[in-house]
Amino acid sequence: MASSEIEVVSSDPKTPKIPNEPPVVDVYSACTYGDFVKLRKFVEQDGASVSVPDANGYYALQWASLSNFPDIVQYVIKHGGDVNATDLMQQTALHWAAVRGSTTVADLLLENGARLEAADINGYRVLFSLQAVHLAAQYGQTSFLNHIIVKYNADFDAPDNGGRSPLHWAAYKGYADTIRLLLFRDASKGRQDKDGCTPLHWAVLRGNADACTVLVHSSTKKELMVKDNAGVTPLQLAYDKGHRHVALFLSNQLRAHSNHWRDKLCSGRLTDNTGYAPLLLCIIIFEMILFINSVVAASSLQKITAVVGLWAWTALSLAVGSLIMFYRCSSKDPGYIKRPEDLGTHSDAEDPLLNIDLNNSSLWAGKWSQLCPTCKIIRPVRSKHCPTCKRCVEQFDHHCPWISNCVGKRNKRDFFIFVCLATSTSFISAAVAVQRIWTSTLALPTGETWIHHVLVQHPGAVVFLVLDTVIFIAAVSLTINQASMIARNITTNEVANSARYDYLRGPDGKFRNPYNHGCWKNCSDFVFQGYTDDDDIAWPPLQQVAT
Repeated sequence: MASSEIEVVSSDPKTPKIPNEPPVVDVYSACTYGDFVKLRKFVEQDGASVSVPDANGYYALQWASLSNFPDIVQYVIKHGGDVNATDLMQQTALHWAAVRGSTTVADLLLENGARLEAADINGYRVLFSLQAVHLAAQYGQTSFLNHIIVKYNADFDAPDNGGRSPLHWAAYKGYADTIRLLLFRDASKGRQDKDGCTPLHWAVLRGNADACTVLVHSSTKKELMVKDNAGVTPLQLAYDKGHRHVALFLSNQLRAHSNHWRDKLCSGRLTDNTGYAPLLLCIIIFEMILFINSVVAASSLQKITAVVGLWAWTALSLAVGSLIMFYRCSSKDPGYIKRPEDLGTHSDAEDPLLNIDLNNSSLWAGKWSQLCPTCKIIRPVRSKHCPTCKRCVEQFDHHCPWISNCVGKRNKRDFFIFVCLATSTSFISAAVAVQRIWTSTLALPTGETWIHHVLVQHPGAVVFLVLDTVIFIAAVSLTINQASMIARNITTNEVANSARYDYLRGPDGKFRNPYNHGCWKNCSDFVFQGYTDDDDIAWPPLQQVAT
């Protein structure tokens, strides 16, 4: 197969010639470089044939298809070019069009009788890899693949002679967008080739982290544990090949699938998602009780003054407010994007990728990175599928196990208020506890150190201070982190994965956030709306895609 990296020259005869132009000496080179004028001369004046192969067995129609010149393809067909002529590898022009991803050329070929099911010597069909289906997948031509599936009902799950489907090839090559499209259309994740390998085996073999992530997040535990004919699982293969980052990811995902005990422990959780919300709730209530009994109303401490009592009452009020906000951000919808089953099923004749109104935005058409193969939706930019909640969340920030919920567009303000209240509560209550303990050590018996006195006489207050210190450090860290990102209008997920998101890069390739309108506007929008409008961008991003 000739390389697809052929220089493309305009087929317009009016286009001025460029220096060092490749020599056009026959119909094959004319088709390769798009020289329509010379092609017509060779055919109409010199009597050259476009229906015979060159010295290597390749046809003029194949070269024109590979170079993506629809007008030349049409001309060659009109003058006797056979759309189903095969080279020595049994590949047709449609196979070559799949390499370049030319949908216009593919339409011309198919409209003139090209066989979509034609397979080459390896069994590759027109749709992907070296067939047309297998070729498109192997070269990451996602748009071409979707076009031929939608318009010509191509079989996107067909195996080649080795039992490998297009999903196998896309996984091996690491084309995450093509994988998403195939999974979106329910391609088989568990199909095994003649060696017993699944697409995940192939992704692991090459150490393709993005491909592994997409496949794993849409797979069950059973699919992750499939063994090949040699008895090797994807996890074992990752270790054998030295792909430690992939092995660690697979190990963590398998561990998450195996945490049945956590499901039982969290059977009384505030939301349907597993997490530590019940544990955090118990800690908060325990701290409140400990504060009242061991600090405010402790008989071993001096009588509380009015000022200290006011601060203690303030701390308890803030604690109650924290509980309220804890419940809100735990139980509130974080911004789940509606799925087809939430909207009602669409007509069988209506293809979801061609239905622009499916997600109410024409801007998402062709954004393959926004496909969610699990939820079967085209999600908005800045959204992400949460593998724990098993839903796509708009303006996804992170999944917080301590509230057993995601933090997203609709509950991020509640979460920020919660961590702010937790910080204030822990600080004030700690100050009250220290003041109460300090006053009790002013008149110590002779020979007794204050540490010994505090540990023996006020153990409950000591336990409270230890737990409160841990809570304070965690709450302050979260508050500072969230405040910083709110001021910049960016999410935790975007900060952690900025290298993966093209829309966070400027023309120079460096990080640039198109949603940052300045600290004042970012903060005011967050305070008054609870979120910012994604359609209101400071400057157009290069490519609005997110994974």
